Amino acid sequence: MPWDLREHAGRHYAVLFHYALPDDAWAVELSEAVPAPVTGTENSHAAVTHLPGAAFLAALVPDEDPSLQPTVRVYSPDERVVPYEVMRWFMEQVADQVERCRIAFEQGEPEAAE
Repeated sequence: MPWDLREHAGRHYAVLFHYALPDDAWAVELSEAVPAPVTGTENSHAAVTHLPGAAFLAALVPDEDPSLQPTVRVYSPDERVVPYEVMRWFMEQVADQVERCRIAFEQGEPEAAE
């Protein structure tokens, strides 16, 4: 599962991409990143300093039917503040995934969207 990291105002955020089989859609999840363990199998690359944490926003991007619209789910029992720049970055990632899925669908390859 690939992910992207971004630091903003001293906090680290992650956008994780994976296929959500029950939803038949690609999930693009935003979380506050957590420090990667220094040792162990989880951090086999020394350059990895942070890993995705628990998602608090997830965009679901359908890849088999272009008429279905992407949706955003909020997962947070507590109030959470998301900086504008982080939200904008997340939504750009979602827009890129929508475009990849639609191009793949048009080419007849929905499974090749990521």
